[in-house]
Amino acid sequence: MPAIFAQTKDGFGVSLIVGGEGQVFFEVDSPCVQESEVAESTTRPTAPTYEGMEHIPRPNIHSAFWSAGAP
Repeated sequence: MPAIFAQTKDGFGVSLIVGGEGQVFFEVDSPCVQESEVAESTTRPTAPTYEGMEHIPRPNIHSAFWSAGAP
């Protein structure tokens, strides 16, 4: 997977990763943020959670706006 990782002298970081099917992941890290706890969700998921699965399946839904190629 092609990727770029960069960091400034001040500790700010940027990463850009291109996945196996062309997905793009862009992350920015800041040294100025303190980690805090995140509250548990108060609602149930509306999509499958895939608990106990080793790999999450690739999406299989076609969108006329987001999908490339034929449906």
